[in-house]
Amino acid sequence: MISRKRALIALLAASTALTPFVASADEAAESDTVIVTGQLNPDDPAPVRQARARLSRTPGAVAVVARESYDNSYALGLFDTLKSVSGVFAQKKFGEDGRFSIRGSGIGNGSHNRGSWLAVDGVPINQADGSGDFQEMDPLSVRNVEVYKGANALRFGGAQLGGAVNYVTPTGLKAGYRSLVRIEGGSFGTLRGHAAYAGVIGDYDLYVAATATRADGWRDNSQQEAKRLTVNVGRTFGEERSVRLILQANDLEQRIAGGLTLDQAMNTPTATTAANYPDLKYGRNVVSVRSTVQTDWKLNDNWRLSGGVYAAWKNLIHPISVYIDYNYQNYGAFARVDGQGALFGRRADVFAGVNYRAGLTDVRTYVNANGAPGARTGLAAQNASSWDVFGEGRLFVTDELALIAGGSYGWTNRDYINRLNTANNADKSFDWFAPRLGLLWQNERGHQVFANLTRSVEAPTYGALVQTPLPQFTPVAFQDATTFEVGTRGRSAHLIWDLAVYRAQIEGEMLNFIVSPDIPAATFNADHTVHQGLEAALDWKIGVVGGWETTLRQTYTWSDFHFDGDKTYGDARLPVIPEHYYRAELAFARDGWKIAPSVEWVPSKVWVDYANTKQAPGYTVWNLSLAKKVNKSVDVFVDARNLADARYVSSVNAVTDFTKVAASSQRVFWPGEGRAIFVGIRLTGG
Repeated sequence: MISRKRALIALLAASTALTPFVASADEAAESDTVIVTGQLNPDDPAPVRQARARLSRTPGAVAVVARESYDNSYALGLFDTLKSVSGVFAQKKFGEDGRFSIRGSGIGNGSHNRGSWLAVDGVPINQADGSGDFQEMDPLSVRNVEVYKGANALRFGGAQLGGAVNYVTPTGLKAGYRSLVRIEGGSFGTLRGHAAYAGVIGDYDLYVAATATRADGWRDNSQQEAKRLTVNVGRTFGEERSVRLILQANDLEQRIAGGLTLDQAMNTPTATTAANYPDLKYGRNVVSVRSTVQTDWKLNDNWRLSGGVYAAWKNLIHPISVYIDYNYQNYGAFARVDGQGALFGRRADVFAGVNYRAGLTDVRTYVNANGAPGARTGLAAQNASSWDVFGEGRLFVTDELALIAGGSYGWTNRDYINRLNTANNADKSFDWFAPRLGLLWQNERGHQVFANLTRSVEAPTYGALVQTPLPQFTPVAFQDATTFEVGTRGRSAHLIWDLAVYRAQIEGEMLNFIVSPDIPAATFNADHTVHQGLEAALDWKIGVVGGWETTLRQTYTWSDFHFDGDKTYGDARLPVIPEHYYRAELAFARDGWKIAPSVEWVPSKVWVDYANTKQAPGYTVWNLSLAKKVNKSVDVFVDARNLADARYVSSVNAVTDFTKVAASSQRVFWPGEGRAIFVGIRLTGG
């Protein structure tokens, strides 16, 4: 097994290293996950090409996912939209819930998001303290997705270890259609409908979309219903000057099935954790509204200004072992200026910006009385505010080589008011400076080599600072990392490649683990940890095989995350994230047909605990996608998953030492879904 892993790594690395020398740039192939600057494919939508060109300025690993890459599949969450982006671990747990991590960010966070900046049109989905729910992001109301891996999120002012994911909504100008109706359904009682309209009237443009989803779920107590609305109204004022109002609303109901023991996950995977889960109505229900007014304004040929203000309201009803009722109010503002010119007689460009975020959370907890609030157990207010000031400049010392320097200053405050016991009130602030140095080389064919050295910092969220039953704030410090990264990307007539190698040395990494049924998770700072790895994507346009245009798309991620001389765990590996993950799709296209078998492969076992005493098995899952473009307006598809009906564990929750925790705390295995088939039709007009 070890030799096969090494051979796989060597093959990908060798293929990537050789591609600039074995192919020309006379034409370009399509890719959904790499940034390129060479000759463009006319079939690649203009907005996606523009996004790739913009992100190609980054001296680090970035990616753009076009909506077209998952149009003909049942895409429900980040685990579907980002499945082919190396370095991203996004695995479904149930329904729309999943585990999400970039380069090991928030590695022990069993639910919700921590460690990555999630945004829609640049506006954060995260709360002001950095936590968030990615279920608020609708994958169908998207033009493309931008991924800034690791410390490359400086473009947003972010300094988190994980980086940033930005969903870009369509506009009336760039949707690619005038009207769209999409209906799909299939296994586990799944049914989803989506309708959208995009139009232009004079100087105004409009995009409006609505999505409704329901499913019984593969497991017991995993049914869901979701309703979403997206509105994007713009007004242009001449060339490249616009003001835009964006509104998003969500009404989401999701039951929770719970983790299982390993034996249950492999033998009775559809069961819920406990018989009382349906009676207690374990679930996560969200109602939210988010509005933004933003502008993109070309000042002159060399300078551009963008900015906006936003406000968001969210209510979270979360019956678990207790009944949680949170009301969130968030608002903020952001501004960024981009410019280009000359410095010391050489070409140069720069961007600089500022973000302000503030939020108030009303916290109410009760005894869970069969899914309703019982006796009150907690009443508090969690206030948070944050500032980020950031900038980056590039100086081309030669026509091909740019030197890059930048950084961000961040400040954040946590003000906790316990309305039941004022003696437990607490207040704490954090601030930091995260510098960045890099270089970017690009030849005349658009092939790039990049490197950067960047600091990343993450302050603790309220989930880490307020840990029942401990009074006041727990002594959790912020997480500090220094990351070195080097890589290459580009495209040729038949090959598209994207390769990055990185090493992050982390002090005070915030790690989570299950403690007991009454305290689902606790957070602590490790002393020293290391996150290092290799991220590779290689698309090969093989050519015509038996009359079919044939393309092989591959991604591979090697993740080596471990303690570094820890006083308790030594050099043990960190749990949750597989060391090796490989995904490949072989696509055949002809006469409007597309047939694409694919495989997801985790070849080695995955650690469950920090002491490295228990592992989940690796797995291989085969999938098949069939699509037919009937005519210009009609597309139909069949999305078949887990064809062999494999029993496997898709994700785990972390514990300290599996051999020492109570049996009730060993239900940390999330079974992957069984065989499923989804069928859909897309009708477009205009």
